[in-house]
Amino acid sequence: MTGRPAPSTTVFKGATVVDGTGAERYRADVRIADGLIAEITEPGGGAGGATEVDADGLVLAPGFIDMHAHSDLALLLEPEHPAKVTQGVTCEVLGQDGLSYAPVDDTTLPALRRQLAGWNGDPADFDWDWRDVAGYLDRIDRTRVAVNACYLVPHGSLRMLAVGWRNRPPTPAELDRMRQVLAQSLLHGAVGMSSGLSYTPGMYADTAELVELCTVVAAYGGFHAPHQRSYGKGALEGYAEMVEIARRSGCALHLTHATMNFGVNRGRAGELLALVDRALADGVDLTLDSYPYLPGSTTLAALLPSWATEGGPDATLARLADPADRERIRTAMEEQGSDGCHGVVADWATVQISGVRSAELAGAVGRTVAELAAERGSGGTEVFLDLLRRDELATTILQHVGHEENVRAVMRHRAHTVGSDGLLVGARPHPRAWGTFPRYLGHYSRELGVLTLEETIARMTGRPAARLGLDRRGRIAPGHHADLVLLDPERVRDAATFEQPRLPAEGIEYVYVNGTAVVRQGRTTGARPGRALRRTDRGTLAR
Repeated sequence: MTGRPAPSTTVFKGATVVDGTGAERYRADVRIADGLIAEITEPGGGAGGATEVDADGLVLAPGFIDMHAHSDLALLLEPEHPAKVTQGVTCEVLGQDGLSYAPVDDTTLPALRRQLAGWNGDPADFDWDWRDVAGYLDRIDRTRVAVNACYLVPHGSLRMLAVGWRNRPPTPAELDRMRQVLAQSLLHGAVGMSSGLSYTPGMYADTAELVELCTVVAAYGGFHAPHQRSYGKGALEGYAEMVEIARRSGCALHLTHATMNFGVNRGRAGELLALVDRALADGVDLTLDSYPYLPGSTTLAALLPSWATEGGPDATLARLADPADRERIRTAMEEQGSDGCHGVVADWATVQISGVRSAELAGAVGRTVAELAAERGSGGTEVFLDLLRRDELATTILQHVGHEENVRAVMRHRAHTVGSDGLLVGARPHPRAWGTFPRYLGHYSRELGVLTLEETIARMTGRPAARLGLDRRGRIAPGHHADLVLLDPERVRDAATFEQPRLPAEGIEYVYVNGTAVVRQGRTTGARPGRALRRTDRGTLAR
């Protein structure tokens, strides 16, 4: 089955309903019709339909919402989207970390494609037939995709349009242009703005610039989702800046992939959460998300000091070939602590290559920079610089810098939601792209008991739906959209590993998007009933 078929009438018989609110589970028959939840009755209470699913012993939950997805191109290139539907995801939030493909113009798009090749690939013969947010969301709808999608306006892309890749504040005219394009993008349906403050060119923005733009976001009922300036040495200061921006602008704040990494932050999640609690007590509208793994994932180029990336990809590659610049970079990486490496000195034993664009470098995948350096008999920074130059900045990495106690503390917080932050390209990407949601359900809820099943599902459904303004999704209730997951609570688990990262989850039996099955009896159906969910000019999402 392909395309967007008419939704069928289905009844889940004798399901254990976990409704997305955090309330205790209950047993019921649930009937869906015309893409909506039509009726909830006592088991055997009379609900009937064309198709009946025996849900005895299974949990029926709202569809899972990925608050931090990097499927901006994958959703268009592989619209059946098996990585996400097989783990129960029915909605994703795209446009993350301040960098994505709308809004753009004919100058910024080619550079963005190069910059984001490690995140999303750069497919040949792809039709880039949009330039603004409306066009991108229209493309999602024309493609007919498996899941629903929301979009954040990327601050870095705005800055490229107005200022380029220059390390300076915008002029008044440039700031006005950023405001205007941001407002237009929000009117086109974006749910807020993301920022990438350790990536070029977003890292060049100061607090005042972000306050000005977040004031625009607030006026349209959106939220700010920052990848803040540091998750290492300056992590707490970075989080405090994001809270200050929220206070000054009145803009809702969603701290994306909120964690405390690197050795300097071992055991310090409590300090972050105390900051969050103070902000909440003061009335700041604040949520956060995290992924249930220790390693992070990004591009190798992201570790470079900010001065080395000024001017865009061509200027960066020129510096990588200049002996004086290479030595300056080595000093930053090995002695001072690069701001791109979150203010800490690079530990090359923690940096593992996960993907390359050049086939000549395929042998580096799965190995750490330290291992490659030892084999070559050179320093780690020399290998780092040569990989970047030879792969034209497209190399992706895992960074083994997380701490289990921090991960667990963050996921327990009352403002917590779930985001995979999963890259879908590369030979060995992070398994979080295929395993985040079942890992929460299996490992952290069932096996470790860090969260109850009801708490876990609320973090994946009702709570993110509230942040996004999806007032008829994220909860099992009559009249809500039939985005649903039927899972086996005793079997659900992540199968994806660091060695085999593209294995589908186990125990996810059925997944419905807008009333149509995209997974049936554990197998994808090929159905593509998803659509772009656009914020209206009233600050709510269109139904």
